[in-house]
Amino acid sequence: MAPFRASILMFFFSSLMLPSSLYLFSSSVSILLSWHLMSISSTHISFSLILDPQGLLFMSVIMFISGNVLMFSKSYMKSDPNSARFTHLTILFVLSMNMLVLFPHLMILLLGWDGLGITSFLLIIYYQNPKSLAAGMFTALTNRIGDVLILVSIAWLLQNGNWIITNVWMNELSAMVILSLTIAGMTKSAQIPFSSWLPAAMEAPTPVSALVHSSTLVTGGIFLLTRFFPFLNQLQFFNIFLLIMASLTMLMAGLSAMNEMDMKKVIALSTLSQLGLMMMSLALGMPLMTLFHLLTHALFKALLFMTAGSIILYASHNQDLRLMGLSAPSLPMTSASMLIANMALFGAPFLAGFYSKDLILEEILLNQSNSLIFFIAFFATGLTAGYSLRMMMMILWTPKHSIPCSNLTDKDFPILTPMFLMTFTAILGGSLLNWILISPNQPLIIPFSQKILTPLVIMMGLATAWVMSKPNLTPMFLKTPTILHSSSSMWFLVHLSTQNVISSPLKASLSLSSTSENGWLENSTSQGSLLTLMSISSKIQLTQSKMINKLLLVSVFSAIPLVMFL
Repeated sequence: MAPFRASILMFFFSSLMLPSSLYLFSSSVSILLSWHLMSISSTHISFSLILDPQGLLFMSVIMFISGNVLMFSKSYMKSDPNSARFTHLTILFVLSMNMLVLFPHLMILLLGWDGLGITSFLLIIYYQNPKSLAAGMFTALTNRIGDVLILVSIAWLLQNGNWIITNVWMNELSAMVILSLTIAGMTKSAQIPFSSWLPAAMEAPTPVSALVHSSTLVTGGIFLLTRFFPFLNQLQFFNIFLLIMASLTMLMAGLSAMNEMDMKKVIALSTLSQLGLMMMSLALGMPLMTLFHLLTHALFKALLFMTAGSIILYASHNQDLRLMGLSAPSLPMTSASMLIANMALFGAPFLAGFYSKDLILEEILLNQSNSLIFFIAFFATGLTAGYSLRMMMMILWTPKHSIPCSNLTDKDFPILTPMFLMTFTAILGGSLLNWILISPNQPLIIPFSQKILTPLVIMMGLATAWVMSKPNLTPMFLKTPTILHSSSSMWFLVHLSTQNVISSPLKASLSLSSTSENGWLENSTSQGSLLTLMSISSKIQLTQSKMINKLLLVSVFSAIPLVMFL
């Protein structure tokens, strides 16, 4: 299927889902459809579908972003000989995410959950080189941890005899089920200590990155935990554990993005920071705020990846920030869209991110939590403003560092059209979703000092990035090799998650193999018997060959006197 026809199909489905969602919101109705498949003793296994307003709204956003991404890929992937395969894989990827949203039965939900893992692996290794294969295997194996934990949860829930997400009750194994589901959601949404696969997944084509980091794959874990929240929230350990991991993820992603030089990895780390904020709001008991920020983040993050892909395409597929600069005069539409997306990311007033992010931070201030959590949340918000401004300065406004003979222009219709549509939603999407999701009868009254705290932190983050752009003003302790290496390797998670984890088992297995299987075990059985017999036969053969030579020599010397006598 051609990308353009696929994008039209996605827009059509999005236009179908949105009115259905609004109707269910207005009538406060959720529809659960269930078809009985089989009964094993007293356990009923059924095929279920859930049509709830939040899920249909999320599906509408997924389809809208997918339509724009497929239209964008028509121009971005036009020189690729396998563009039809790319389109089909992208459609399967979107279908898997929709299955994850639609199926409330934990057994049937595995179709969407595993479908995301398989199709993401195939899309990451799309360019078929060793680096892509390593990133794809790393992503797939990390996500397999979550798959196994969901399978274990299904086995433990057999005691309930029910796997419908909306109807799970507590029993003696519930603590184990809650822990396994939480860790499964953390693997899919790349929370600490499973964070390092997210920047590695940047080996996929940029249109895939726009999908993965906005409305699919990484949001699958958060959506699963949001669906399960009434059940998960019954265990107090869930909130504490998730709050600690989410706050550490926010802090680590923000600090790492301040030193990253790969443009796509900076945006990936910003996704990781926003996922930490969503998990934090979920841990503090605000699932509706989590869904709100999930939807607004999807809109402006897809736009940010599209603008990054446009710049990469026009810059001869270069994505190193140090080799860019002064793109604003040549690419006015792309530069304006990137500016709007970044402003929405750090919560500039009246853009999409402002409505959800500002609301979550104010709810955190009202929540009776630890002061360290307050500090991390607002410090990470300041870091978001800092690395957003740093990236825009290096791409748009610094002196040009790319090759001098370059013809940069953004007049490509399949790139400009989705960029314009996503810019429109990044501006108006937050207010529209606010009217749909958040009830107007819930006033949030906080002191002026707390109200002004969020914009103050954002301004401090912007000022810090501006100061650090001047090399002579950057503090020296931030330039030490240990700090730079720590932040660029995501607090050494990259090393801990890859070679350092498997080096010791590999050395131990090599030693065991050489001493046991290839050592005494091999020498005492077939291979040893073969070598012994070969050695004996070679010696016998050598002895026999020398004996024949001796006999011939003796016969010659004994024949000489006989001839002389005759």
